[in-house]
Amino acid sequence: MKNLLSFLMILIAASFETYAQKAIESKTQFVEVQGRKLAYRSIGKGIPVIFVNRFRGTLDTWDPLFLDKMSENFNVITFEYTGIGSSTGTLSTDISVVAKDVKDLAEALKLKKVIVLGWSYGGLVAQAATLLYPDLITHSILIGTNPPGKNEIPLEKAFLDVALKPVNNFDDEVILFFEPSSQASLAAAKASHDRIAQRIDVSKIPSKMEVFNLYLTGGVAFSEDKPNFREQLKNTKTPLLILCGDHDISFAVENWYPFTRKLQNAQMILFFQSGHGPQHQYPELSAKYITDFIVLNSK
Repeated sequence: MKNLLSFLMILIAASFETYAQKAIESKTQFVEVQGRKLAYRSIGKGIPVIFVNRFRGTLDTWDPLFLDKMSENFNVITFEYTGIGSSTGTLSTDISVVAKDVKDLAEALKLKKVIVLGWSYGGLVAQAATLLYPDLITHSILIGTNPPGKNEIPLEKAFLDVALKPVNNFDDEVILFFEPSSQASLAAAKASHDRIAQRIDVSKIPSKMEVFNLYLTGGVAFSEDKPNFREQLKNTKTPLLILCGDHDISFAVENWYPFTRKLQNAQMILFFQSGHGPQHQYPELSAKYITDFIVLNSK
């Protein structure tokens, strides 16, 4: 109870801060760790939340409104994996090695405890980090992702047809991240696209098949689950929040259903008429759900 009250006081204090710097204005910075540079940005104050990105995601591909709403209560830290965007090195095909970026970044920034928020491929990385570094990660937020191990529903063909294009346009984004059959989702897609377009360096987005294969190989290995993460996830005491759209063409929400009842400390929120990026369709609501979850699950 004492720690919960302390956490609430931090959130209340943060709510009175004036955040002059927003996501679209935030400075790209670098930390050097073990011979490589990791690019990152940091906005807001409070408990640190490290955002772990999607397939082909860069610092610029998060919806800035979602980042801004989260930064009202937390220190939001976005970064680019080793070998992606402005970070140096080569992306590993081992998700456990990619997860070490989270630990290395936290240590470089002298952060003792962090919350991890992973989207899509980043959700796989976040799960690995949660299990590998339980003393570092206090909460895990998983958005539009799959649990470890074998999942019955595969990627839809629509995802592969669009996601592997060298450059994606707005129509591709609708297919990949939203629900094309919903007018409300289409409107949200346009609004999110326009917000992201205020600051995006397309040249930093991976566009070559050789890099795509690094991501995809890591995803396949995660489903083979040689580290036995699936069993470990059942037993973790780390609070897990799972956010999903009801029609995710890459990581179907139905893959969680046989598994969720076996988790000890998890909650799921399902957004109807929504796709792979529910936090971009509902940035303010998603931030509120996440904040409430963290507050209520802080001991």
